[in-house]
Amino acid sequence: VDFLRNLFSKTLGISGEKVLDELTLEGVASYIQSGKCKNIICMVGAGISTSAGIPDFRSPDTGLYANLQKYNLPYPEAIFQIDYFKKHPEPFFALARELYPGQFKPTVCHYFIKLLKDKGLLKRCYSQNIDTLERVAGLEGEDLIEAHGTFYTSHCVSFMCRKEYDLDWMKEKIFSDDIPKCDKCSNLVKPDIVFFGENLPKRFFTSMAMDFPRCDLLIIMGTSLQVQPFAALVGSCPRLLINLEKAGGADPLLGIISIGGGMDFDSAKAYRDVAHISTCDDGCLALAELLGWKAELEEMVKREHEKINSKAEEEQTNQSSGAAGKAESGKAESGKAESGMAESGMAESGKAESGKAEVE
Repeated sequence: VDFLRNLFSKTLGISGEKVLDELTLEGVASYIQSGKCKNIICMVGAGISTSAGIPDFRSPDTGLYANLQKYNLPYPEAIFQIDYFKKHPEPFFALARELYPGQFKPTVCHYFIKLLKDKGLLKRCYSQNIDTLERVAGLEGEDLIEAHGTFYTSHCVSFMCRKEYDLDWMKEKIFSDDIPKCDKCSNLVKPDIVFFGENLPKRFFTSMAMDFPRCDLLIIMGTSLQVQPFAALVGSCPRLLINLEKAGGADPLLGIISIGGGMDFDSAKAYRDVAHISTCDDGCLALAELLGWKAELEEMVKREHEKINSKAEEEQTNQSSGAAGKAESGKAESGKAESGMAESGMAESGKAESGKAEVE
C-alpha cells in the first residue's frame, strides 16, 4: 500500500503534505492570511444563485426538474437535450423567459468571489451556472470559465452558418414569444449554453490544464459534484466545500491508498478537505468575518444592489416615458386626422352651399 501510495502520489502530483493547521473554516482563513495562499480557484454551481431566486436543478420540491410538468416533457432533462430542443424548442424558450438573465441580482457569494479578485487572490472561477450573475457581480471574461456555457451570446444551430447573436437580440426574441430564428438561414438560434449531447467549451479544458497545477486553495460552493467532467476538477491542494451537504466523496477503492480526487472530510487520513455545511451566502459571510472582510463584503453587496436597482428604475422610467410619448404621438396623429376630417367636412359643406346658390 505504501508503495502504491507513493507511486500514484508522484504520478498524479498529490503530495499528501498537510498545509492547513486544522480542518476547519478557521484553518482555511489562517492559511489565506499566511501569505502562502496566492492562487484561489472557485468552483461553483446552482447553489450560489438560489438566494437570488433562481432554482437549482435537483432539490426535491423546489428544484427546476421538479417543476417542469407544465411543459409536457417526456422526462425533465429533455428540456436541456440538444436533439429534443431541435424538434421541440418551445419548452426551453418558455423556461428561458422565466429565468432570463437580468431579472436577478448577484448574491453575497457572487460578491465574495469578486472580493477575492479585488484582493488579487482569485486565479479563476469555474462555474456550472448559465445565469451570468458572475459577470454582473464584476467578473470578466478572463476571470471566468463558464463550463456549461452562457446566455451572454447565442449562435445559429446550423453548422454551415453559426451566425452569432448578442444578449439583447435573444432577449427581444424570447420576450416577444418568438422562437429565435437565424436572420441568415432561418434555422434555430440557441443561447451558448451547453446542452446534454454537446461538448464543453474548449477553453474549459485548456484553462484547466494551466490553472489547477498552480492552485493553492480550491473553494467549492453550491454544487453536488455529480456532473462530469466538472466534478473531476478537484485538484491536489487544500479544498473548502461550502454546501448544504457534503459532496464529492472519494472513490472507496482509491481511498484505501489515499489517492484519487474525491473529497475526504472524515477519515483518519483526511488532511486537506474542509466541509462547511451552510448556505453559500452564510458560509461566505463566515469566512469573510474570519478574514476581517465582512464589513467590506456587506458594503459591496449593498452598493452594487443599489446600482442595479437604480439602473432598473431608470430603464423602467425610460420605458414608461417612451410608452407615454407613443401614446401622446398617437393622440396627436388622431387629433390631426380628426381635424383633417372636420376641415374636409367643412369644405364639403361649403361646396354643397355653393351648389345650392348656383341652382337658385
